[in-house]
Amino acid sequence: MTSDQQAAKESPEFGFRSEHEHRLPASITILLAAVIYFLLPQGLIFGPRYVLPILELIVFIPLAVSNPMKITKESRNLRGLSILLIALVNLANAINLGLLSFRLITGGGTSGRSLIYAAGAIWLTNVMVFGLWFWELDRGGPYARCSNLRRNPDFLFPQMSNPNTTVKRWVPTFIDYLYVSFTNALAFSPTDTMPLTPLAKFLMLVQSLVSVITVVLVAARAVNILH
Repeated sequence: MTSDQQAAKESPEFGFRSEHEHRLPASITILLAAVIYFLLPQGLIFGPRYVLPILELIVFIPLAVSNPMKITKESRNLRGLSILLIALVNLANAINLGLLSFRLITGGGTSGRSLIYAAGAIWLTNVMVFGLWFWELDRGGPYARCSNLRRNPDFLFPQMSNPNTTVKRWVPTFIDYLYVSFTNALAFSPTDTMPLTPLAKFLMLVQSLVSVITVVLVAARAVNILH
C-alpha cells in the first residue's frame, strides 16, 4: 500500500482505527437473546427449550474467556466462533418466527395475548441479532477495526461523511450498530447510516423482511385474534 493509499484509508470516509472494542455490550446482547428465547411459549420453540441456549453458551464461553472485556486478540477460530454464535441466535429466531406464523395461519391453541408477546420478543431479538451481524461485519469485525488491517467500510455513518460534527477521530461502537439495526427494523429501510457493500445491503434487506413479517402480518393477526 502506497503512502497516498494509506492516507486515504486514514480519512474519516474510510473510518479511523479504533483504540479498543468492548465485548461486554455484545455479550450482554447475546445473553439477553438467549433469555428471551427461553421465555417464549412452548408452542413457539422447536424441540427441548434448553438445547439452543446451551449450544449458545458452549460457543460463548471461549469468546468470553479469550476477550472478557476488551477485544485485544483474535484468531481465525475465534472469529469463526463469533460468527457461529450469531448464526445460532439468528437460526433460533427464524425458527420462532416460522412457528409463530404457522400457529397464526392454522389457528393453534396459543392465546392471542401470548402471540402478541411472542411477536414483540421475536422483533426485539431480530434487532439484537442484526446489530451483532453489523458489528461483526463492518470493516472485518471488531478486532480488525482495532488493528492495522484496513478494509473499506461496509457502512457509512453520518460522522464519517460529516467529520466536523463530531470528535476528530470518531469510531463506531456496538451501540451505533445496534441503533442502525433498530432504525432499519422500525422503518424497513436505512435511515441515517447507509450500507455500502453487497453483504451489508443483503443483511439489511433480510432484516427488513423479517421485521415486516413480524410487525405487519404476525402482530396484526394476533390483534385480530384478541378481538
